[in-house]
Amino acid sequence: MSIKPKAVKGTRDFLPEQSLKRKYIFDTLEKHFKSFGFQPIETPAMEELSTLTGKYGEEGDRLIFKILNSGDFKASISAEDLETKSSAKLSHAISEKALRYDLTVPFARFVVNNRNDISFPFKRYQIQPVWRADRPQKGRYREFFQCDADIVGSDSLLLEVELVQLYYKALTDLNIPDFVIKINNRKLLSALAQLLNAEEKLIGLTVAIDKLDKIGLDKVCVEIESAGFDQEQIQLVRDYLSISGSFESRMTALKLFFKDNALANQGLQELAFVFENLKHVNVSMEAVELDLTLARGLEYYTGAIFEVKVKNASVGSICGGGRYNDLTGIFGMPDVPGIGISFGADRIYDVLEEFDLFPADIHMSTQVLFPMFDESYLHLILPAVEKIRNAGISVEIYPDASKMKKQMKYANDKHVSYVVLLGESEVLNNTFAVKNMNTGEQSEIKHDRIVEFFSGIEF
Repeated sequence: MSIKPKAVKGTRDFLPEQSLKRKYIFDTLEKHFKSFGFQPIETPAMEELSTLTGKYGEEGDRLIFKILNSGDFKASISAEDLETKSSAKLSHAISEKALRYDLTVPFARFVVNNRNDISFPFKRYQIQPVWRADRPQKGRYREFFQCDADIVGSDSLLLEVELVQLYYKALTDLNIPDFVIKINNRKLLSALAQLLNAEEKLIGLTVAIDKLDKIGLDKVCVEIESAGFDQEQIQLVRDYLSISGSFESRMTALKLFFKDNALANQGLQELAFVFENLKHVNVSMEAVELDLTLARGLEYYTGAIFEVKVKNASVGSICGGGRYNDLTGIFGMPDVPGIGISFGADRIYDVLEEFDLFPADIHMSTQVLFPMFDESYLHLILPAVEKIRNAGISVEIYPDASKMKKQMKYANDKHVSYVVLLGESEVLNNTFAVKNMNTGEQSEIKHDRIVEFFSGIEF
């Protein structure tokens, strides 16, 4: 008995209409990337495992898809490693490569490898899939596309302002409803760890804080307590996470909370610069929010951190990013500041689908169809089709002389705008019968006027 094959859990097939909708998202983002001066690059799906590990925190490292070594991978394992109960040790013994977890770390490796062939500051965009061994659920996939824009070679805070603009313009153009661009600064979180005398626990602290919107403050505090924080430290975390109000009132409260902490003051100055300069560009400040709970668990962030959420949407964040000022240093190229943002194309797709916001004409592929009445008419159809196609209009011929009902169903299924009919009477009159599939109206068009007819239509 044959077993019906299926897609791997957490991955998906995309039908033509879905693929066209995804292309709409990619094309819109690419348009805005280019408008800000970003250039395209591509990197391999696979990276050395050592390139990826240690960049995403312990939780991230567990989600990296590892690739078994070619050949007899078991032959290179020592008896000691074979008997170990540590899956981490064993995986490194049998796997030297992995599927990329995100596009940022491979980009840092790309910069180091190609430093002599690019000009700094270097602005790149990249639209490619990434893989995470996560538990599949709504809005969370094991294979998904990221659409990234990064700049390396400058520590100017103008870049933070520019990337918020890019978020705003692209998401507005995509018609995303009620989105909020959340901003925080990793220096505030590092200063909080200093205040707690727990700098060595920064990553555990940020991972717990980053779950606040999912599990609530009380459960965050339970996680922090289990990580070894005492009640006095937990109360300080509560006080920090409870700071609320307008941007100005939060900034005032934060200055009092951190007092003379130099790292916190630097973070507050950076936030003030970004928010002040956003007032001078075409960005609605109602769509930008200082979110002190925003932590993002990735280890490489050093300054501003971003996240975009959509109010009342069933998916989580649709975008993320931040400042990472020494990511290339781990690859032997220190002191290269960088900053980047990522659009989650799959979650953007889900939001547009959930709120029925894709443009009505997005499914359009074939604009004009010539059904097949009789192959003997091909000497009239083929020249007309070629001329229409040369005019930049999508056109096809139904290949078989099937029943007309079947051919018209094909046209409807593909959302074809116009059908050109050529039967015996049309041949005798030297005309085509052109049917508007949306209105049902039919026109008789002379053979030599068919290109002119379609060129005057706005599809």
